[in-house]
Formats: sequence, structure tokens, C-alpha cells
Amino acid sequence: MPEDRAESTGLMEPMRIAESSRFRAGLADLLLELAQKSAGLRRSLPSAILPSLSGLVRSMNCYYSNLIEGHDTHPIDIERALKNDYSQDPRKRNLQLESAAHIAVQKWLDEGGLKTAPTSVAAIREIHRRFYEAVPGDLKSIEDPNTNERVPIIPGEFRHRDVIVGRHIGVSPGAIPRFLERFETVFGELGSSETLLAAAAAHHRLVWIHPFLDGNGRVVRLMSHATMLQTLDTGAVWSIARGLARNVNEYKTLLANCDMHRRNDLDGRGTLSEEALFDFTQFFLKTCLDQVSFMEHLVQPDRLRARILVWVEEEIRMDTLPSKSGDIVEALLYRGELPRGDVAELVAVGERQSRRIVAALSEKGVVASESSRAPLRLAFPASLASRWMPGLFPDKIG
Repeated sequence: MPEDRAESTGLMEPMRIAESSRFRAGLADLLLELAQKSAGLRRSLPSAILPSLSGLVRSMNCYYSNLIEGHDTHPIDIERALKNDYSQDPRKRNLQLESAAHIAVQKWLDEGGLKTAPTSVAAIREIHRRFYEAVPGDLKSIEDPNTNERVPIIPGEFRHRDVIVGRHIGVSPGAIPRFLERFETVFGELGSSETLLAAAAAHHRLVWIHPFLDGNGRVVRLMSHATMLQTLDTGAVWSIARGLARNVNEYKTLLANCDMHRRNDLDGRGTLSEEALFDFTQFFLKTCLDQVSFMEHLVQPDRLRARILVWVEEEIRMDTLPSKSGDIVEALLYRGELPRGDVAELVAVGERQSRRIVAALSEKGVVASESSRAPLRLAFPASLASRWMPGLFPDKIG
């Protein structure tokens, strides 16, 4: 049995910013603005493009979350992996497979696969299990820094060893279930506003417990993504990971600051600093707001439509798309989806030519459908993100 050194769960108090705390001031406005902007972004998008857009956001989220861990797999390479097109380089192939595993977990979350609160012990274990069951064998172990031995990572299983994260020593392995039980009790039954306010605290406290041998950072960011998805009904069209990665030094510094003990009588009533928790909460909510605003700017209907149609016209001029391809793309932008039987009439050509146009657009990855008879919908391929949605992630070089 893993050793339990009988640490008190009070060591991670305060679990959240108390309602009577002086640090609550100013956070209410951030909460309200985030809820309003997130709902506005979701309402502004045609329902038919949500699945395609959320798919691109998954690649973006995966890229940035893995980048925080030092694993750089560009979304174009992630997209190739999802089509079973892997690099011949074993290391790059492993990272592609790791990214595909991450995306599969987020897709499961985005499509409502998680039936409990994201902060439940069952959810945390399931996220880890699904991720590590799918990563390649070379990434299912880590090296013990003291003995240099390879230690296997068991999907969904809590660590049986002590860990040191920066200057923080994780709780003893046998104490993890007790600490997670307290974690679930505090964060699992809050109302929507309090869940949103406590999301940053849950983010830090799970990292502080450090329940798994490896993968804690990605699990906690997926937990936070799922929390926003359930609390704000985001439609999965934005995610915090991009903002955290773009401000990674501040993110890691503020997380580490939350490990500090209470400074004085004005710093809350728990063992850990409430002021540090406030700083991280404010950063977390502002980062969410920044990402909603960024996506809101990218998907403004007129601007998005103009960028896409300019690209189509350029492809037609270069003879890489048939003429009248723009008519189909424009119809999809307005309608969201297009029955296949309407294509020939829309572009005023015969059935054979209309199928050729659809095939060319499909080859480019810009239209998709659930089957050969299902309606067409607009797709958002990672290879075109730099043109259609500039700034979503860095351009691929090489």
C-alpha cells in the first residue's frame, strides 16, 4: 500500500476565495463579463459550423497545452495524425500520437461524454485514463531522477511515489484519495457563478495534490476546459490553453505563488496564501476573457467571410479550384449547411460538374459531410488556419 503520512487536508486551505473575503471585490465584474461575452460568441455562430470550428479549436488547444509541457506538435501535423498520416521520425510520430490522444479526450468532453462534474474524482481519473491508454508506449513511462530507472505510468492510477514539483513536495501517495475527496466535496456542488469563480482555485489545488505520476498539467487544463464547457456552455469554440501558453511564464509563476503559505492576518485564514490565490484567479479569468475576445474578433461574420472568399478566388485564379467553387462556400457561410441535391441548381451546372466542384473542395479539406449523402458543411482545416483565422496558432515552418 502507498504510504500515507497522515497530512491534514487543511494544508491546502483555503480551497477557494471565501464569500466574506476582501479579495472577492472586483471579481464579480470579470465573471459577469466573461459569461456575457462567451454566450454572445456562441450565439453569433451558425449552429452548423460549430462542429467544424470546435474541431479546429481542439487542435489549437492540444497544441498549446502540450507546448506548455515542452512538446511542440504543430496543428497541421496533428491534423495529419488524425488522418493516419504520421512522420517517419519516431519522436515526431510519438508526439503526433500523443496529440491524437489528447484530442480524442477533448472531443469526448466536447460531445458531452463526461456525465459528472469535471472536478469529481471519477472525472479526473477518467480523463487521465483515456489520455494515457491512447499515448504510445514510449511515452507511458518516466525516468526517476534519483535512480534513473524507467517507471511505468498506469492510465487512471494515482502515483505510488513521492514527487517534487518545483519547490513544492506533493502529498504522500497514500494521502491522495483523502485530499481528492476533500477536493471533490468543495468544488463538485457549487452553483454556476461559484464554480466559475472557483475554477482557478480548482486548477491550482489539483496541481498541488499532483495525483498522477505524469500528465497532471494536461489533465488539469482539460478539467478546466470541461468546467468552462459545462458552466458557460461555450460550444467548445474557445479555450483557455492558448492564453496560458502565450503567457506561460506568468502562468507558472502565479501557480507557484499559490503554493506559498499565508503571509499575515490579512492574507486569509487558511494555510496557503489567499492573496496569491486571488492573483491567479484574476489572471485566469482575464485570460479566459482575452481568448473569448480573440475568437470573437476572428469569427466576425463579415471578416471571416471576406477572408475565406478571398482565398477561394485566389485558388480559382491559380486553377486549383473550379470556377463557381465560391458560390458553394458562400452558401455554406450563410446557411451553415447545404443539401447535396441543391448544389447543381445553386451553381447552375449539371450534376457531373457540381460533383466535380464538391470533390475539389473536399480534397482541399474545406467542405465535409457525415456521409456521401449527408448535407455539406464548411470545414476549418488547420492547413488553412493562417489564412482563414490568422493568429490562432503560429504558421508552420518547414
